[in-house]
Amino acid sequence: ACLRRRVAPRTSKRSNKTRTNQSRIPNTRINIMFKSFFFAGFECATGYNARGEWIDQVAATHHDKHADEDYKRLKDVGIYASREAIRWPLVEANRRYDFSSVIPFLDASRRYGIEVIWDLFHYGFPDDLDLFSDEFPKRFADYCHAAAKFICSQQDTPCYFTPLNEPSFFAWAGGHVGRFAPHCIGKGVELKRALIRAAIQGINAVRAAVPNARIVNVDPLCHVVPPLEKPEMQPDCDWFNDKAVFEAWDMLAGKVMPDLGGSRAHLDIIGINYYWTNQWELTRDEQPLPDDDPRRVPLRDLIRRVHQRYGGDLLITETAHVDDMRPKWLTYVTEESEALLNEGVPLRGVCLYPILGMPEWHCQDKWTQMGLWELSQCQEGLERRVCAPMLKALKRAQKRNLTAICSCESEAA
Repeated sequence: ACLRRRVAPRTSKRSNKTRTNQSRIPNTRINIMFKSFFFAGFECATGYNARGEWIDQVAATHHDKHADEDYKRLKDVGIYASREAIRWPLVEANRRYDFSSVIPFLDASRRYGIEVIWDLFHYGFPDDLDLFSDEFPKRFADYCHAAAKFICSQQDTPCYFTPLNEPSFFAWAGGHVGRFAPHCIGKGVELKRALIRAAIQGINAVRAAVPNARIVNVDPLCHVVPPLEKPEMQPDCDWFNDKAVFEAWDMLAGKVMPDLGGSRAHLDIIGINYYWTNQWELTRDEQPLPDDDPRRVPLRDLIRRVHQRYGGDLLITETAHVDDMRPKWLTYVTEESEALLNEGVPLRGVCLYPILGMPEWHCQDKWTQMGLWELSQCQEGLERRVCAPMLKALKRAQKRNLTAICSCESEAA
């Protein structure tokens, strides 16, 4: 899971024509979306992994048991927003909704003044649901409406939702290579279309319940290069980088497959997931490019392409490295973010995801330390221990980022 492969299943090149007259949301001034530019993400995947084992990362990290303490820790380090899950398989049982599993996170977020982006579908779905069926988008929309209505009734802050997390990755993992349920092989294209259809209907349902809700559409941002010994693969790389990586967002925006009902309003806030593993040689996606590889494209350039393509608000919704590389990576992402802010790109925040160490998706006995707090077994359960070098890097980042934001706003005034 720490490598978190980000390969987007591709439609045929012929079917990927785009419409060029899509309206863009204008960029006005640079400001942050939440009370802090840096925010936190609690790893919240559910579902059946490559071994067919049920996983629930919220329970595995004991976040459900320590919601109050975890949110207090965020406030203590100056983080005032988070990504959190409404776990669909737990909420919908026997076709009835029970949101009691969400209440500890709602209570903690209110107590400490933390705004939340609520994930509604983070890989896991009810056991009796076929994602390729006509029932899927209807049932998902009904669930999204109920979830949005519940959240709106419980909080007086703006409502943010991610209806469907990472459709490109999930279509590949669940539909093409069988690493997650529904464990299909070679059906990534079909699954992606089904996911986007459901996401669009889910967004409509959210806005029917909460008209002013903001939608954060999260997907990986990747880049590939040809192997050094195969420069003839450059056209395939160009197609991947220019078309495949953007396909899910294009579908949501109605730029491709407009019959699904997407529009720029459906796309709304673009959430970019970017790890050190998101650049690789084509056909060698299990081997990320080394940090010093000159073929690596700076993160600022990749995000600028997203902004030029769609306009509108952007968030980095997942980013992290492992072990001793955590502070260095955070410093790099901070520098790239600062450069984008200075250009006027409306990057509204960066999510440190996961904020807690986590067990591997497909090997739950193996723990990966990617977060600001490392988890280790103790007599009382899972102890949270801060990663001091990363905390130091975060404090530096918060200080320099506030300076950059203030500078940009002064220029825009």
